[in-house]
Order: sequence, then C-alpha cells, then structure tokens
Amino acid sequence: MFKSVFSNSAGILISRVSGLIRDVLMTSVLGANVWSDIFFMAFKFPNLFRRIFAEGSFTQSFIPSYIASRQKSVFAVAIFIRFMVFIVALSLIITLFPETSTKLLAWDWSEELIAKTAPITIINFWYLDLIFIVTFLGALLQHKEHFFTTAFSTVWLNIAMITALLLFAHSDPKTIVYALSFSILAGGLLQVITHLYSIRHLGIGKMLVGGWKYRKTKDVKAEERKFSSLFFPSLLGNSTAQIASFIDTSLASFLTAGSISYLFYANRVFQLPFAIIALAITTALFPSIAKAINNNNTTLAYANLAKSFWLLNVLLGISVLGGVLLAEPIIWLLFERGAFTITDTHTTAAVLQMYMVGLVPFGLAKLFSLYLYAMHQHLKAAKIAAASLVVNMIFSVILMQFMGAAGLALAGSIGGIAQLILTVKEVGWSRVLDLLKTKYTLYFTVGMGIFGVLFYALNDFLLHSIRT
Repeated sequence: MFKSVFSNSAGILISRVSGLIRDVLMTSVLGANVWSDIFFMAFKFPNLFRRIFAEGSFTQSFIPSYIASRQKSVFAVAIFIRFMVFIVALSLIITLFPETSTKLLAWDWSEELIAKTAPITIINFWYLDLIFIVTFLGALLQHKEHFFTTAFSTVWLNIAMITALLLFAHSDPKTIVYALSFSILAGGLLQVITHLYSIRHLGIGKMLVGGWKYRKTKDVKAEERKFSSLFFPSLLGNSTAQIASFIDTSLASFLTAGSISYLFYANRVFQLPFAIIALAITTALFPSIAKAINNNNTTLAYANLAKSFWLLNVLLGISVLGGVLLAEPIIWLLFERGAFTITDTHTTAAVLQMYMVGLVPFGLAKLFSLYLYAMHQHLKAAKIAAASLVVNMIFSVILMQFMGAAGLALAGSIGGIAQLILTVKEVGWSRVLDLLKTKYTLYFTVGMGIFGVLFYALNDFLLHSIRT
C-alpha cells in the first residue's frame, strides 16, 4: 500500500509544484483584478462538472462495480459510452447558450461582464470532455494499482498554461485570458495521450478493444443498473463540495473586486498539502479496501484504513500549523510580485488561514468515507455530504458579512468539521476511539506543540525580514 501511496504522492507533488509555478506566473501577469476573475469564473464551470461527474463520483462508483463485474471489458466500454455521450451533449448546450450558463455562476455580474466571460466559458468547458477520458482511463489504471500517470498528468496542463503565459506575458489582459483558455484544451489533449500510452503499456487497451467488439453480444444491463445505484448517491455526495465552491465563487462576486481571485490563490495553497497527503493516501487506499470488501474480508479493509490514520494526522497536522502560522510569508513568497500587491498578500493570507482550519477534518472525513464507499454505502455518504453543505451555506452567508472572502473560507472549514463528525458517527465512534487509545496520541500532541512553537518563531523572523 505504501508503495502506491509514495508513487501517487510523487506524481501529485510534481503536478502541484508545477501548478504553483503556473499560479505564481499568473499572479505576476494577471494579478487580482476583473480579467483574472473572468478567467477563474470561466474555468470554474468545467471544473465544477469535472469534479462532480468525472472524478469523485465516477471513480468511487466505477471501481467497486468494475471489481465485481463478470464482464469487465464490456461493462467498462458500456459505461464509457454512456458518460461520453452525456458530456458531449452538455458541452454543446454550453456552447449554444454560454451567456445563460455563465449567469448561473455570476448572477450579480453586469450584462457587459457576462458578455466578456461567455466566450471564455465556451472554450474552457470543452476541457471537461477531455478530462473525462482521462478519468475513465485513470480508473482502469487504479484498478491495476498504477497511480503515477494520473497523478502526474496534470503537469501537462500546467506546462501548456505556463507556455501561454510566457508567450503572451506582454499582451493585453483579454489576449492573455484567451491564450490561457486555449492552452487548457492543449493540456487536456496531452493528458489523454499520456493515459493512452500507459493503457497500452499495461495491456489494458486490448481489453477495451474486446469490450467494444463484444458490447452487443454480452448483457451487462444488471451491472449497469448496479453502477447507477451507486453513482447517483455518489454524485450527490461528491457534488456538495463542488456546489459549496460554486456558491463561494458566486457569493464572492458580491464582494470587492479580486475576492474571487483571493479565494482561488489561497485555495491553491490549501490544495497542495491536501492533494499530496490526503488525496494521495486515500486514492491509493481505495482499490485495496474495495477489493478486500469484495472478498468479504472486512478485517483487512479496516486494517488498511487504520494504517493510514496516524500518517494522515501527523502530516496534515504539521501542514495546518505551517499554513496558519506562516500564511503571510507563504503568500508573499509565492505571489507578491508584479500586479499582486502587499494588500493582496494580507487578504489572501487571511483567507488561507481560514481554509487551513479545515485541512485535518477534510482529510480525515475523506479517509473514513472510503470505508462507506467500499461498503457500497454511497447513500449514507451522500446524506452526510448534503448535511455538511447546509452547514457550509449557512455560515457562508453569515460570515461573509463580517469577514469577506475569509469568512467564506472559514465557513467551508466549518462544513468540513461537520462532515467529519457525521462520517465518524456512521463508521463507528468505537473504532476511532480504539485508534486514539494508544501511545501515538501523546506523541502526536507533543509533536504538534513543538512544531507550533517552531513555526511561530519562524513566522516572526520571516515577517521582520520581509518588511524591513
């Protein structure tokens, strides 16, 4: 398991570092203004549907169904065709009605601003079609316990965007935004090509060809219905986080100019430890848990779950302390240059601190929810996610009045805490308490105290050095 975690973490690390380089360059070229808001708003639309349809819901439903399938090749092809037809149709609708679609995200924007954003929305949305192909192929690779290709592939997207930023750095903001949008499609195409290479290398391509060839002679309707019974609850469960992000972006459009960008840049920093640690561990863990459950070996499934608990706690705990206590130096180092001012640094740092409050709860909630998904308890996970979304929405409306963009970030963290509590309740408090009734709890507490003191002292030193 830990070999899979390492390879997945390595791929994600490379991808996220290249993403940070991309974002640093973007802040220098675009800054935090109307045009950066237009780009992030347009890119938010395909990302919303990508994370709802393509990544979380699909993978968590497909892998258990694929493992249980007796006609794996035909089942895989049948599911791919169904989703691909739907996503292409959705992309055509967005292309035909871009202004109406954009208005759904930014209902407070003027007609002029919507008109500027709509063409960018069209270009960006077709990335969804490419990324679904990547997700489908990535799920097949995960079944083979090959994680690096999918984790690494986002590097190609970042390289394409970095190239566009370098080539058009001295152009007007409108030209830069269009160049970035087309570069996203180029990056998506490179991701597809990379996955096709790995699929061929591992011999999965022949299986897919066979599934296409025999798709009309094998009956997998019962397996498709089983998949659907898992997918739609999973769709609800996974969409709540994206809906929350969607709502935050929309609410931020009511705040001062640049608020959407502050949320984006802070969230990018938050996503670095979340992806490298929480996503890497849970993604690598999920196939092994699903296989153990399919073989009626719940003891092994829980043992695999328990192994990751303290690793996740320690790594995420250190990240939280660093993110909260070193927020301003981190934002200064990464973004404060060019069009990104010291005021932007202060505001983005405050948003980052509020995001980091929810890092451990979000990570642990994702870990324990794996057990529910592997047990085919997708509906329970969906109800928990829906409840956490309601908590998030309530606090978002309240806190944004007093804290602006930082209030939206804090509301998200509060929603994550609610999700963790409800998830642990379903998994069983006794199991979690068993994990805590060890000497590692004392080691963890002392270790976090030491890191807290070190980061606090480092923050004072860095702030003094930066501002003098």
